[in-house]
Amino acid sequence: MDVSEALLRNRSYRRFRQDERITREDLLKIADAARLCPSGMNIQPLKFFISCDDSTNSVIFRELTWAAFLTQWEGPSEKERPTGYIVILHDTSISPSYFCNDGIVAQSMMLRAVELGWGGCMIASIKRERISEALELPEHLKIVMVLALGKPDETVVLEEMKENNFKYYRDENNVHHVPKRSLDELIINI
Repeated sequence: MDVSEALLRNRSYRRFRQDERITREDLLKIADAARLCPSGMNIQPLKFFISCDDSTNSVIFRELTWAAFLTQWEGPSEKERPTGYIVILHDTSISPSYFCNDGIVAQSMMLRAVELGWGGCMIASIKRERISEALELPEHLKIVMVLALGKPDETVVLEEMKENNFKYYRDENNVHHVPKRSLDELIINI
C-alpha cells in the first residue's frame, strides 16, 4: 500500500466488528510508529497507554464522546465498539509542552493501523480526569487524546464540500459522508 492509498483509507471510523479483535502485538506496532516520528527538539514528550482487554476498554469507552455532528447517535453500540485503544499521554516530567507532536504521532499511528488492516478514530472529546483516575495514571502523565481502534464496520465516503458545509453525516443506508474542500480552494495564488 502506498502513502496515497493509506491516506484515503485512513478515515474516522466509529463502528467496529467484534469478530476480529486488534491484538496487543498490533497495538505495539502502531505505538512504535509514534516512537519513530520527528519531535520538536527531539524531546519526545509523549507516551502511550494501550488496551485491548474488555474490562479496560469498557472503562475508556464510557468516558469518550462520539461524533458531535451526529446528534441523534449516542456512539457505537456494544456490538460496534472499538476492540483496542491507545491513550496518548503528555509526560510533563520530560517537558512542559508537546507542541504539535500529538498530531504527528496520532496521524502516523493511524496510518500504521491502516497498513496493518485496522482503522480507528482520533478522539479528543474525552473526560480526561476520569480516565486518568480509572487507569491510575501518575500525576505527571496528562491525557492528550485517545485513538479508538479495531476492524472498521462502516463505509465512509469522501465528497466535495458544497457551500462551506463541512458537517459530516450519515445517509439513510448508514453510509458516513465526509465533505472535503477542493484542492483549488486550499491553494492560495497571489
